[in-house]
Amino acid sequence: MATGTPPRRFDVVLVANRGEIARRVLRTLRRLGIRSVAIYSEADRDALHVREADVAVCVGPAAPAQSYLRIDAVVEAARTTGAQAVHPGYGFLSENPGLARACAAAGIAFVGPGIEALELMGDKIRAKQHVSAAGVPTVAGVSEPGLDDDALVAAAAGMDYPVLIKPSAGGGGKGMHVVAAPEQLPEALATARRVAAAAFGDDTLFLEQLVERPRHIEVQVLADAHGTVLHLGERECSLQRRHQKVIEEAPSPLLDAAGRDRIGEAACRVARSVGYTGAGTVEFLVPADRPEEFFFMEMNTRLQVEHPVTELVTGVDLVEQQLRVAAGEPLGLAQEDVVLTGHAVEARVYAEDPARGFLPTAGTVLALEEASGPGVRVDSSLAEGLAVGPDYDPLLAKVVAWGADREQALDRLDLALAGTVVLGVGTNTEYLRALLGDPAVRAGELDTTLIERRLPELEFTAPDETHFAAAAAFLRGRATAAAGQDPWARAEGWRPAGRARPAVALAHGLEEPRHVVVGHGVRLVPLPGRPAAHLLEANGASRVVHVAADPVTGGVWVGEDGFAVELAVVSRERMLERALAALGRTAGPAAPELRSPMPGTVVAVPAAAGERVAEGRTVVVVEAMKMEHRLVAPTAGTVELSVRAGEQVKLHQLLARVVPDAVVPAPGGGHSAGGPGTPPDRDPTSQEHTA
Repeated sequence: MATGTPPRRFDVVLVANRGEIARRVLRTLRRLGIRSVAIYSEADRDALHVREADVAVCVGPAAPAQSYLRIDAVVEAARTTGAQAVHPGYGFLSENPGLARACAAAGIAFVGPGIEALELMGDKIRAKQHVSAAGVPTVAGVSEPGLDDDALVAAAAGMDYPVLIKPSAGGGGKGMHVVAAPEQLPEALATARRVAAAAFGDDTLFLEQLVERPRHIEVQVLADAHGTVLHLGERECSLQRRHQKVIEEAPSPLLDAAGRDRIGEAACRVARSVGYTGAGTVEFLVPADRPEEFFFMEMNTRLQVEHPVTELVTGVDLVEQQLRVAAGEPLGLAQEDVVLTGHAVEARVYAEDPARGFLPTAGTVLALEEASGPGVRVDSSLAEGLAVGPDYDPLLAKVVAWGADREQALDRLDLALAGTVVLGVGTNTEYLRALLGDPAVRAGELDTTLIERRLPELEFTAPDETHFAAAAAFLRGRATAAAGQDPWARAEGWRPAGRARPAVALAHGLEEPRHVVVGHGVRLVPLPGRPAAHLLEANGASRVVHVAADPVTGGVWVGEDGFAVELAVVSRERMLERALAALGRTAGPAAPELRSPMPGTVVAVPAAAGERVAEGRTVVVVEAMKMEHRLVAPTAGTVELSVRAGEQVKLHQLLARVVPDAVVPAPGGGHSAGGPGTPPDRDPTSQEHTA
């Protein structure tokens, strides 16, 4: 907007996003007295952001391409509801020049920078060339538009490995791949193009020299249409896994005041060079041993996921500033007004299972408790009854803590995560607590490879006797309540042969079931006002656990201190099926089965049915929550396929088998799993425990 344009007041603003960021924007709109409009897909009909908005408009089915990514549907929703502005949040259309153009054509303000800045900074190749010309240092690499895979492979011949593949469009680490050796580059490029095309609609790629063990530091900038450009300090985002930020903090423990001024001025120079307006973030790589050096990576022309840590240390509401700039108003502060007070740390709670390689999880939230307390802020999309599926990003919530210093902020965040309870959907909460307790993290000695180095050392909690006892006691209580006063309907009690205490068969994942008997002295007492919280008394000790039953799977969820697990209830019929199957199984190599590690979509089937493949060859690729997982042949053999590309699959669904090249029968055709004489009415490998 040109200088001198009179401010425009917004009475109605549409939020073109979902989940926790939509709720975050709605909160500021409500505080400012601005009427809000939410959009939603059919899958999000009952989502919290839909309930909290003044008006909500359905824009299509669950698939983002048919709903949240439809520019025409977003603009039409704004037009029909009388919205004068569209706030895009982050992700989806937030950095899409097409939405900005469509809003301008409809006379609707786009809460973001101008089209020129969106186009230039949205193209990582052009952005890198532009800021280099402006005198800002960049990482060496191959940054030429229009190069296909063969051209990139040829250009990489002059680079030292490892190299980093990056999509020119988009962000958030999606489509980025580290390649350790030249022979890995062709397949990595094919995967990166597929992910980039699906996530951003643009499969243009470029290569950068991988900077070993760098720190990822980004600077928050604000700019108005009246010539003011300033920064609000930096955020340390070095704790990453697969280029996806996990824990962020402000300010960085690496930089001193002079370093903050230098990197802040470089970020403002980048913003000025493109005539930037609104809130944006300039991201840099900084060598840990040379903090006076920094290299431009990219500029995110939107609000960042981690913006709350900046808000907590500066006291500036970034969404409010975005709205005021979009309305043509000047920023109400100058650089000297920006003061950083205390320290803030944010942890991202994802729907993923760290113990299974961080694979996406899905399910329905059965029980929920979110943290509160001094200095704690939670931006969340979670609610009891919320269905978490494979269609959207797995980010569920952000738990943020402020403290007078870094140590207090870290302590408060750990306590807040310990008090976060989500049953029904697996999350990474326990893993976040493990990271916060890492000595290097506590010392502020961070880099972007720290998590990958620490992962082999991390031990994730396995369900112990307490968790099995809690689940069994919970099931016993439900059965007793259902039986009521009828003594004949009770599963336990006096019988002619003595007192009956039937065992419950419980299994964790694909492990063998345990037979758990709820013995004397075991009690599960509900805690008032907390529906899922119980006091478990067993073996003379007491622990607070959270327990909930899943009506869909029939399993029982148990959680405590950030850890949660689902224990499957194995029926007598299923136990018998397992035993009979074991008796009928002949010895010798079986055809290894490739089962889906997550609910999602088959996006590629590189191997053909009947094809002989080598060990390690990719057979099927499954995608969920914008993440791909390759299933490879565990042995050389012939492929038997059970799925096709484009097919929706469930967790543990059979996708393919690889029949080994040689199947040698065991002498005499012996049996596995216990051999002759094993009683068929009991699983010979099950574990029996008494709680």
